Amino acid sequence: MRTLPLLVALLWAFVLRAQQPAGYTIPVASDLFTTDDLGNVYVLRHDELELYNAQGRSWLRNSVKTFGRIRTIDAFYSLKPMVFSPEQGVLAVLDNTLSLQGSIIELPRQGFPQVTLACMSVQNGFWLFDQRDLSLLRMDAQLRTLANTGRLDQLLGFTPKPIGMQEHESRLYVNDPAEGILVFDLFGTYMKTIPIRNASSFEVRDKALFFFADGKLQAYDMRSFEVMDVPIPDPPADPVLDARVERGHVYLRLKDRILIQELPRP
Repeated sequence: MRTLPLLVALLWAFVLRAQQPAGYTIPVASDLFTTDDLGNVYVLRHDELELYNAQGRSWLRNSVKTFGRIRTIDAFYSLKPMVFSPEQGVLAVLDNTLSLQGSIIELPRQGFPQVTLACMSVQNGFWLFDQRDLSLLRMDAQLRTLANTGRLDQLLGFTPKPIGMQEHESRLYVNDPAEGILVFDLFGTYMKTIPIRNASSFEVRDKALFFFADGKLQAYDMRSFEVMDVPIPDPPADPVLDARVERGHVYLRLKDRILIQELPRP
């Protein structure tokens, strides 16, 4: 582990500082949450999606019950979240009022009956993980195939069991807790595996990969290949269920609230 001052310097080198209070609480019990690069917080509570602004004020809310059980919220495009229900095979993109943009995409009807993961891609495209064919597919907005990795078990030498993925700066990062973070380019070419295991969630920001594993938030420096603990200014007594970093703040999901704390300056 590197020392705290060096870690903080790394964080502040690429995490833009937002006009946010030093710390605040969103008093909501949530099933999932994510953030965007404007500091907005998207919270899923049962079958309702809520949007909080960078000051923690409730902004919008909308029911997503017609989509089935949501397992993924992707805020790749700020104020244009994608939600995905693998049980129903339903994918939908929402607008800045959390209303449906366009039509619901029913993947089984489009010939993809066993998609278990989805995330946004550039130019309004999508990445899908097809469990049946064990492949990653990059699709355009009309679900035309732009890239296909082929069978990943043959390519990698093991059967992947990914639980999350994210595109960032022309790379797709796929989290397989047993194997690590698999990295592909936009053409579906496998590049490498980052040796981070047991991560329940992750996000990539500039040259760092933040991940939450075993109750701790850590950062992997993709230049030095070092893993560092992310400093929590005021650690809560209650267990942290998930955590993210955005614009100089750390976001902690607890059972009954979301805590937002300003990261210390270097």
